[in-house]
Amino acid sequence: MRAAPRAAGPTRVIAVTSGKGGVGKTTVSINLACALARQEHSVMLLDADLGLANVGVLLGLCASRTLADVVDGQCELADIVLDGPDGVRVVPAASGIQRLAELDDFTRAGLISAFSALEASIDYLIVDTAAGIAANTLHFCDAAHEVLVVVCDDPASITDAYATIKVLNQRSQRTRFRVLVNMAGDEQLAMRPYRRLLEVTTRYLDVSLDFAGWVPFDADVRAAVRRRQALVAAYPASRTTQAFKNLARTTDNWPTPRFASGRVEFFVERMAVPCGRVANV
Repeated sequence: MRAAPRAAGPTRVIAVTSGKGGVGKTTVSINLACALARQEHSVMLLDADLGLANVGVLLGLCASRTLADVVDGQCELADIVLDGPDGVRVVPAASGIQRLAELDDFTRAGLISAFSALEASIDYLIVDTAAGIAANTLHFCDAAHEVLVVVCDDPASITDAYATIKVLNQRSQRTRFRVLVNMAGDEQLAMRPYRRLLEVTTRYLDVSLDFAGWVPFDADVRAAVRRRQALVAAYPASRTTQAFKNLARTTDNWPTPRFASGRVEFFVERMAVPCGRVANV
């Protein structure tokens, strides 16, 4: 049996984002979280697509309370955390609530306060953001140590990923991004969208784009969605499961954040910083 998760060192906050929907961002978030948990890390997965939440749906979790209740002051953040696969703790958002998709500063402050009160010590906080450049998405990305941009070999995906990187760079002076190519035929094909994105960012932006890896196109992914399970649990022998294990190992080798405690204060503090004042870590 897998050893119980352990918490050691500072919490690493990774925002998983994309320029457009349909590139598998939530699937990446779920399976990266599970793969890290299987490497004996303590992991929390935050569904930060606050108005159109999908993490709970894809994992078959039934949430009686969500972040909407926390924001409304009906309960504490700890009251809504769900037990997900492989020991991953899931913070569920709500679906179909427009006001959550458009948080004002006052409401966002309430959410920040909720995280500040969280007692759990975790190794990784994976933040599944909404696609695009809405205010909530940008704010969560600003607050993270790392931004993992998910793209696929599609012109719209590459164009929108560039737009997301550009806005984050200009908004908060973030200069380093990780790029994961999803649904690729093979490694050679996976490098094509990465190189296209690298070419345009090199030409027009002062940013660093690191290749985080690639995930193959696999029918098992859709099958796992139908079963409402994480792929790494439903199909452990899948080549895509192996890709997520590789991604987790790569993630584990990323530099330790310079400004982070053993809990989530770093994330909370950066959520409270106005845009344009967040430095790289």
